[in-house]
Amino acid sequence: MTFVSSYHVEADADGQAVYVSDYVPRALRTETGLALRKEIPRKTHGAWSPPPERRDPIQVLEETNRGRVPGLIPIRYGRMMAGPFPFFRGSAALMAEDLAMTPTSGIRVQACGDCHLLNFGLFASPERNLFFGINDFDETLAAPFCWDIKRLAVSFMLAGQENGYGKNQAADIVATVVRSYREYMAHLARMRALDIWYTRLDADMMLSSTRTRKERRSTGAMLTKARSRLAYYLFPRITAEVNGHRRFVDQPPRIYHEDTSPSRAQERLQMLDEYLSTLPDHHQVLLSRYRMVDIAFKVVGIGSVGTRCWVVLLLAEDGDPLILQVKEARRSVLEPFAGAGPYDHQGRRVVEGQRLTQAASDIFLGWFTAKDGIDYYVRQLRDMKFSFDPTGVSRKRLAWFAQFCGWNLARAHAKSGDAAEIAGYLGKSDVFDRAIVSFASEYADQNRRDYETFLAAVEDGTIVAETGV
Repeated sequence: MTFVSSYHVEADADGQAVYVSDYVPRALRTETGLALRKEIPRKTHGAWSPPPERRDPIQVLEETNRGRVPGLIPIRYGRMMAGPFPFFRGSAALMAEDLAMTPTSGIRVQACGDCHLLNFGLFASPERNLFFGINDFDETLAAPFCWDIKRLAVSFMLAGQENGYGKNQAADIVATVVRSYREYMAHLARMRALDIWYTRLDADMMLSSTRTRKERRSTGAMLTKARSRLAYYLFPRITAEVNGHRRFVDQPPRIYHEDTSPSRAQERLQMLDEYLSTLPDHHQVLLSRYRMVDIAFKVVGIGSVGTRCWVVLLLAEDGDPLILQVKEARRSVLEPFAGAGPYDHQGRRVVEGQRLTQAASDIFLGWFTAKDGIDYYVRQLRDMKFSFDPTGVSRKRLAWFAQFCGWNLARAHAKSGDAAEIAGYLGKSDVFDRAIVSFASEYADQNRRDYETFLAAVEDGTIVAETGV
């Protein structure tokens, strides 16, 4: 953006310059959101039925394998076999295609793109404080705000179902996350612009939200675990001395060394040099304190399995490690339906999306393009990154987490989008909440049908899956 393109200059009655912009007052932006209800009523978000032109889910999944490491695709499928929720995590592209066929108000934000509950959690700020928020941005892109809400709602519905909650009990959890989003968006719409950007959810706020001694102990234990997820503690467990040099310990197929020839090592140094140029100067000075000593291939996640990912070991002193994760950045699954973003470099798309929506970002975020033309982004490995495990938790505990997710998604959307317009559209009643609960229930059923189709494809040999990895 530029100021020149957003303004023009006029003269007042005394001939003095007046700067005229396209600014629209908050009240009018709220009215704009309210008016959108006539075009796209909020209750229309509640419907889902597969359209006749919906593609075979196996075809969509197979298309997402293009460009991935072929030998790792069976591992990806093996992890997706674990249940409807793991399948849901690995099929973001399938849901993106489905979401594009649902009603939308047209209000856009910097969307997460893969907005499920396991992509929310704790992470460290540069000041070493613990914050809560979205912590995965591989699919981030400007898109309709309701796409994130719908995917997040379905993830809570699936988690509730897998925990054995009744239909109404799972629906109550989903209603909690949507209500939290709607109510906090209304609060953000009344705030000053700077205050929205300064708002964050930290460890103290999470602790203060607990009501019983048991909840405080459980939350305190989660925060303690997050604080222990640092390179310093991980370093002795995943590295060893080999021929007088510190190296990652091979644990194939999860982590292993690929081509270790000197020529390949030289290429990697050049790539990291390009990455260094994307960091601010003062962070470059910090990184110069470290020397690179090893790099290894790493298999991560579910949806990311098969994409290229490395871990890089750097040392300032022998016992002073920094571990970076270098991850392939592919085009967002939202792009065919939401349009391309402002960045041709996919690594930069991920980094800028994270910086725009998170309360605080990793100081080592950067990007580069490899010799083969593949884009990558770089961040610290772990760095207090910790996700909430919903398996087997009580309804009360999952609702507690749902409230934080809705709260934080609203804050993230308000940073990049127009909180007043979104709040105007959502309104004060629970019409939108009930619609999303209905959608989540129907789409969870769709996900289960797709999962069964997927299992059948594995059974008949259409696709190959490797379990236990």
